Amino acid sequence: MEEFKSFSKRLETLTLDQFEDFALELAQFQATHNPIYGAYLKARKIQPSSIIKLEDIPFLPIQFFKDSQVYCGNPENATQVYSSSGTTGAITSKHLLWSEVFYLNHAQALFEKEYGPLSDFHVLALLPAYLERPGSSLVAMASHFIQESKSEASGFYLYNQQELLQQLNDLSQGSRKVLLLGVTFALLDLAESQTNFQAFPNLIVMETGGMKGRRREMIREEVHQQLRAFFKVAHIHSEYGMTELLSQVYSKGNGKYELPSCMRVMLRDLNDPFSPSSRSQGGVNLIDLANFHSCAFIETQDIGRWDENGFLEVLGRFDHSDLRGCNLLVQ
Repeated sequence: MEEFKSFSKRLETLTLDQFEDFALELAQFQATHNPIYGAYLKARKIQPSSIIKLEDIPFLPIQFFKDSQVYCGNPENATQVYSSSGTTGAITSKHLLWSEVFYLNHAQALFEKEYGPLSDFHVLALLPAYLERPGSSLVAMASHFIQESKSEASGFYLYNQQELLQQLNDLSQGSRKVLLLGVTFALLDLAESQTNFQAFPNLIVMETGGMKGRRREMIREEVHQQLRAFFKVAHIHSEYGMTELLSQVYSKGNGKYELPSCMRVMLRDLNDPFSPSSRSQGGVNLIDLANFHSCAFIETQDIGRWDENGFLEVLGRFDHSDLRGCNLLVQ
């Protein structure tokens, strides 16, 4: 669709004051061109013409990405399909993409806005479970970051802990920053390897969440405390993302996330999904304008809250919801 190219160009220069107009335009577009979102509005007896402000926009339950092809136009025109990890035997979510190049460039732009050029980094990706299955958006992003770092030292790691630790040691004397991007259970396994890790100032340890059934679920502070102690860093960084979203959110410590200009969180009441939360805590409804080709308005199964400084904290998941990569609890 030509509209996809137009939306992608506008997203590159989006400002905060343009967010609501863009979101409302997308709501109208997706109500017409996305059969699943259109049917959902019809089932709730919502007329698209009644959506005139941000608070009016209905959010599609994330479950639809498991049960349906959530796409604007003909799903056969999608060029890539990403799938969630899920647990053994579980039905996984699938996100149909109009352009993987757009996704990778968008992910790079969001990262570099927070951390600077990837060419300033060595990127070491510790992503077992994700690497062992096809269709992971996280692996695609990490692979792109590795390529854009233009460093021969960058690369993927599975369970070869000693090789990874040796590489970190070799890089510790250099001036380039080192990004260790890892799924949480693998970083914890590394921290329990009985190795005396030698700290260095240019290291950024970033967890992506997720135990993948490999370890007991832990509260965020417990995880970060163990990782800080092993890597001897002041903060553990975090990446919050999911298969159903094309944008990522980053935390530079303590699980506090600052949203990029293309995203907005609107908390819903914990007991009534159609009502906004009257408190600073509630279910996470996410607007991701980068999802212009699928659905930009998603009712997630996460619970979040706003802290006193306006940062988002992800507290965990609703009871009986699926275990997912970002399932990391906090107190």
